Amino acid sequence: MGKAKVDWNAQTAYEHKQDTFIKNYRRYLTNQGYRYHTVNLYSNRVGKFIEFSRPNEPSTKKADEFRDFLIDQGASRSHVNNTSFALKKYFEMKNIDWSTTILTRNDSLPYYFDENDVLNIFSVCNNIKHLAMLKTLFYGCLRSGELSKLEDNDLDLDKRTIRLRETKGGRDDIALLNDECVETLRIYLNIRPKIEIEGKHPVFYTDNFNLWDRGDIHRMFMGYKKKAGIKKPGAVHVFSRHSPATIMVAKGCDIRIIKEVLRHKDIRTTLRYAHVANETKRKMYEEYLTL
Repeated sequence: MGKAKVDWNAQTAYEHKQDTFIKNYRRYLTNQGYRYHTVNLYSNRVGKFIEFSRPNEPSTKKADEFRDFLIDQGASRSHVNNTSFALKKYFEMKNIDWSTTILTRNDSLPYYFDENDVLNIFSVCNNIKHLAMLKTLFYGCLRSGELSKLEDNDLDLDKRTIRLRETKGGRDDIALLNDECVETLRIYLNIRPKIEIEGKHPVFYTDNFNLWDRGDIHRMFMGYKKKAGIKKPGAVHVFSRHSPATIMVAKGCDIRIIKEVLRHKDIRTTLRYAHVANETKRKMYEEYLTL
């Protein structure tokens, strides 16, 4: 009994220490100007690193081991790199120098859903709020975090635009919408009560009157993807970023226009989407390579 009590007390003390540290780490990142999403991401990664290091204190050696562990487990390059960035800030806060190799980006072609896939997802959605969310994601080429932060005064349905605040890189930007998306949004907004949550008037909120987060949006999308019978890999980002870009490329849209629609800072990022389906390649090849 005494042993169990000692173990329980040790566990409680450890969890309290970890919670206190993560709070300090979050404050450190916030004071350095990191955005809310990045603070959450880095804090989560550092929390997992601390758990990995138990029962020892986290160290640079343990950080190297943790990175190797992630690679051995098949984590994506972006996951490994983001974890490395988070750990670097962790050690920086403790005035400890730690550096590691940043993995180069994988240049393999991104997955995408074609026009039929997208239309099938829309067709199986019989919830007007979810349909408005899906269409706003796709036609606005939004990231899930951008959708979750939309407020009523960000919409300008007459001009068919959305104002995006503090997007990737901390920039404000403008996203475009088409008539189909605007019509669905008008139907949704006409039946949706306008409410205030945490001092905001969100365009979309959950059935429990909470703000949507990225995890909620992911689960919502994956449910409709499954319902539509789509077996291809890919989640929300593939649906709302890779797919619109690929479809526009396949239809002959100038890559410079796609760069602006996707709100990329560097056209080299957009060039990842300059791939088209084999049948489209063949059609363009035969149309343009003639003598």
